[in-house]
Amino acid sequence: MKILLVIIVLLIAHFQYRLWDPENGSIAELKGREQQLAELKQLVEEKKQRNEALYAEVEDLRKGQEALEERARDELGMIRADETFFQVLE
Repeated sequence: MKILLVIIVLLIAHFQYRLWDPENGSIAELKGREQQLAELKQLVEEKKQRNEALYAEVEDLRKGQEALEERARDELGMIRADETFFQVLE
């Protein structure tokens, strides 16, 4: 009976050591991995939203001239031939 008790205590000690040892996949390491996973999921979600916005912009540029003209005006400062440019100085 004492031998069985010693074996059980040794097994419990062994499993406790493995549970808390940072080298062998401890609880702290598991929590750290869960945190990394949460951060990666957030990053993936942000990238998905960015990709969807870019895809919508590409589709808009393919289909319509209005978006193309708006982009040319805002980013390049272009105007059409029949328009007059006014610059307001403050």
